[in-house]
Amino acid sequence: MRPALAAAGALGGLGLGLGLAGAAHVWARHVEIHRYTLREAELRILPPGARTRRVLHISDIHLLPDQDRKLAFLEHLESLRPHLVIDTGDNIASAAAVPALAAAIKPLLRRPGAFVMGSNDMFAPMPKNPARYLLPDPRPAELTEPREPTLPTAELAARLSEHGWKDLTNTRATIELGGLEVRLAGVDDPHLDRDRMPAPPSPTPRTPEHGNVLQVGVAHAPYRRVLDAFVADGAELILAGHTHGGQLRLPGIGALVTNCDLPRQQARGLSDWQGVPMNVSAGMGASPYSNYRLLTPPEATLLTLRARRPSDVG
Repeated sequence: MRPALAAAGALGGLGLGLGLAGAAHVWARHVEIHRYTLREAELRILPPGARTRRVLHISDIHLLPDQDRKLAFLEHLESLRPHLVIDTGDNIASAAAVPALAAAIKPLLRRPGAFVMGSNDMFAPMPKNPARYLLPDPRPAELTEPREPTLPTAELAARLSEHGWKDLTNTRATIELGGLEVRLAGVDDPHLDRDRMPAPPSPTPRTPEHGNVLQVGVAHAPYRRVLDAFVADGAELILAGHTHGGQLRLPGIGALVTNCDLPRQQARGLSDWQGVPMNVSAGMGASPYSNYRLLTPPEATLLTLRARRPSDVG
């Protein structure tokens, strides 16, 4: 090939690559970030004979009060009529978002529910170098040092719990769902090293007078140490968020990062952790300083929990 033709081909390839990158940026920043999606999945994990229950899992809303499409999606979720709502944190991106969030999910707040907090419920977002996420531990050193929240975390917790949602910050709670006793164990945000597994509960047998029982572990960030602790605790379902599903995914590769030590292939959706089903929500938003998504649209998850078949009971 003549040098001039080779150079023209190289320039053409470069131009095509730049064009694709530009189109991907426009899609991620202006289109996909607003493509709010409901992910649905079914699990047969309830005791035989238990009635079907719908669990709405929301996470990583990163709300600003002027995000009208996100607020409309949050309001729409009540139409799913979930029996239980679990919120795995990073609800807000500014102090002004607390009243807007509470108003949008007010109908959900009147349903049985529980929550944990994420780092962005405590500290205002700041610009970050995206390359940091490729490091083994992407957290700046100062992130895990003890400090007072810069956001109204106490006000947010009060709004979320004013109608009965359980605050699972390093503690346990029980929710009765008409014949199903949901025993919840939660931790504060592992991304900030604030997680402390709550003390074991007093032994409570699964007897007819206690009804059917489901044990659930809840955390914001799905670090391996926390997942292992939930499994050891007897969890039958684990719910977490934090990863944004990778936020940027590539065809044939999937999530590039998880922002924790969770394997990349488990960055979004249902998977298995040591034999326990785990749902990692890709969340509904992103930091205002990185407000884009590629091949991982913002989502909420509706889990339909059904009774195990007799053949599943070993």
